[in-house]
Amino acid sequence: MRYENSDESDEIREIRLAVARLCGQFPGTYWRKLDREAGYPTEFVTALTEAGYLSVLIPEAYGGAGLTLTAAAAVLEEIQKAGANGAACHAQMYIMGSLLRHGSDAQKTRYLPQIASGALRLQAFGVTEPGSGTDTTSITTFAEKRGDHYVVNGQKVWTSRAEHSDLMLLLARTTPKDKVVKRTEGLSVFIVDMKQALQAGMTIRPIRTMMNHSTTEVFFDNVVVPAENLIGEEGKGFRYILSGMNAERVLIAAECIGDAKWFIAKATAYANERRVFGRPIGQNQGVQFPIARAYAQMRAAELMVRHAAGLFEAGKDCGAEANMAKMLAAEASWAAAEACVQTHGGYGFAEEYDIERKFREARLYQVAPISTNLILSHLAEHVLGLPRSY
Repeated sequence: MRYENSDESDEIREIRLAVARLCGQFPGTYWRKLDREAGYPTEFVTALTEAGYLSVLIPEAYGGAGLTLTAAAAVLEEIQKAGANGAACHAQMYIMGSLLRHGSDAQKTRYLPQIASGALRLQAFGVTEPGSGTDTTSITTFAEKRGDHYVVNGQKVWTSRAEHSDLMLLLARTTPKDKVVKRTEGLSVFIVDMKQALQAGMTIRPIRTMMNHSTTEVFFDNVVVPAENLIGEEGKGFRYILSGMNAERVLIAAECIGDAKWFIAKATAYANERRVFGRPIGQNQGVQFPIARAYAQMRAAELMVRHAAGLFEAGKDCGAEANMAKMLAAEASWAAAEACVQTHGGYGFAEEYDIERKFREARLYQVAPISTNLILSHLAEHVLGLPRSY
């Protein structure tokens, strides 16, 4: 099956092969067991960390590989293509960008080497709240400055991996919304030491969802955060968070491409093997066409992912491209998932085939980390010049 890109560098090809070999140590039985137990893949995350794949974007000066966004995307794509789940650890790749780009030298020296080595996990991203959703500027979690520290009160929701992270990147208001000129002002970013916070007012409550995503809601009750943990300038946090979202979109899109490849390979193999009425079901166009269409969608989305990554690496504006990549890749993975289930019929619902697990996981990405409708609104306003809808 033609998946390879002839113009990829040898370095990227080697990364793909190495990640595929590592994922081979964690077969479907491993992921099924975790899915039944709602468990966290500690062994898998440890293996990725020790191999250096979660620190590919951290500069060499801080113990990372200092590679490109394209390399990071290749890592996550191959994880999904192997039937594994990179969502257990993908946030570390893009969360640390705020620290790297806007943190002080002291913060980078203190945290980045430990994140690169795996001594510290930066997996939790505290942004979304029950009352704000994707309207980030309307968050109400507040960090009040008191001398050499801030006191945080509020609630976050859909904070995945909070129970499995040493550090959280937290977005909180430091100036009330009614006291700022622009709604994007008055928001600040903090590094929260999770172990300390859990002993001093922070509570984590797991949320059971349709897939094993280790997501939670987090409550802050007079949690003290040292002032030295403020990233960049107070009140500029929205811009800091926004600067990492394009990378996030590209990396999530790469995961969706990997999922689509997994579903397509699974469906194609079964369509060739399964015989009904004396012939392989893949001989029937009713079976062929959905798989072929999903393949075409995946390859088109793959091109947009690569284009967006290239713009990001060149330091060019890639907001529209990153968002389109995420939307198209999410839609391609869902089309492939539908085709795979339909091809397998009843067996697509059987746990041992892994399809139902991957089917549930793939559905998430048309909703998170940003919904398809908001991407369309962004394109309508910022690319097409249509009136703002929200």
